[in-house]
Amino acid sequence: MNSEAIGDVDAAEGVDDVGDTAEGPDSVDARLGARLAELRAERGWSLGELADRSGVSRSTLSRAERAETSPTAALLNRLCHVYGRTMSQLLSEIEPAPALLVRAPDQRIWRDRTAGFVRRSVSPPHPGLRGELVEGRLAAGADLAYDRPPVPGLEQHIWVLEGALDVTAQDTEHHLGTGDCLRLRVWGPTRFRCAGPDDVRYVLAVVLP
Repeated sequence: MNSEAIGDVDAAEGVDDVGDTAEGPDSVDARLGARLAELRAERGWSLGELADRSGVSRSTLSRAERAETSPTAALLNRLCHVYGRTMSQLLSEIEPAPALLVRAPDQRIWRDRTAGFVRRSVSPPHPGLRGELVEGRLAAGADLAYDRPPVPGLEQHIWVLEGALDVTAQDTEHHLGTGDCLRLRVWGPTRFRCAGPDDVRYVLAVVLP
C-alpha cells in the first residue's frame, strides 16, 4: 500500500520522514529499528550506502534504527523497496510467527500519526501464502503518496468500507465511494487521499507477483 504527503525530498539529504518518539525499550519502534539495523548489516551497507539507495537521509536512517523516532509510512515504503519486501512482511518480522487463525485482538496495529494513517494487519504474511489483508484508516484530509511500490508489479485490491477515497496510480485518479473496489498492479508512484469530510476505512488485499 502507499502513503503520504510526508515524503518530501531534499536534493542533498533525501527524505526526512520522522514521527513520534519510541515509547520504551520493547516498543514496536524499538523492535522495528533493531530489525532495520539487522537488514542493513546483513547486506554489509553503511548508513551512507543505504541513504544513496533509498533516498533517505543518513541522520533519519540512524534515528530510525536507534528508535529515536517513529518512522513514517513513506520512510518504511522506501526501505521496503530497497530490501525487497512488503510493509506487512517487514512488520511481521518483528513479531512471533502468526497462527493460521488470527484473532481480532492479535491483529497488529501500526500508526503513522504524522500522516493520519492507521494500519491493521488483518491477515499478515505467512509462509506458503502469497496474499495478505490489511485494513487502512485515513483521517479526513490525509494525503499519502508513495514514490514506488515495495515490490514492482505488486497486485492490490482496494475495497472501501466507509467514506470516500481517491487513489492515483499510473497518472490516473480513481474516486472510490463506500463499497467500491479498485484492482490494479502497482509499478510506479501511487497516492491515497481521504476525499470526504469524514475518515475513510478500507480493506487492502495484497498479492505478491
